[in-house]
Amino acid sequence: MVFAADHEALFDRLDEELRIAAQPAPHLFARIIGSACTRIPILSKSGKVAGIGRLVESEAWADAALTLIELELPGWKLRRLICEDGRWFCSLSRQPNLPVALDDTADATHEVMPLAILLAFLHARRRIAVAAQSIAAVRTVETAPAGLLYCDNFA
Repeated sequence: MVFAADHEALFDRLDEELRIAAQPAPHLFARIIGSACTRIPILSKSGKVAGIGRLVESEAWADAALTLIELELPGWKLRRLICEDGRWFCSLSRQPNLPVALDDTADATHEVMPLAILLAFLHARRRIAVAAQSIAAVRTVETAPAGLLYCDNFA
């Protein structure tokens, strides 16, 4: 699928751009919202997205990243956010009450906390996009109407 390849390349470019960034910046948030978000443009018409703009303007990067997750990925929650050896580890989960060993999380690391959160957001968003493509690729099988009986006479 050409669309799937283009979508994958887009996520790869955004991932690379976030990994090499030294600090969060308004253009990074604008690029992520414009390229990887599907709910934000719809929610912006209702006025629910104005908070992200104010957070970015005031350089409240972590709050802006967490608000982005809340608006764009309502089924995902922040599971872990820890700093080890100078790197932030962020883990997002759809089932935060499961034990860590059983949970299927979207994980990311970066030296800067808001960028680690944005990378984890991007990994979760990529999973949703891949799942949507695989669901669309499955053919549907129609069931036979009730009372219909197939009989072959092999005699």
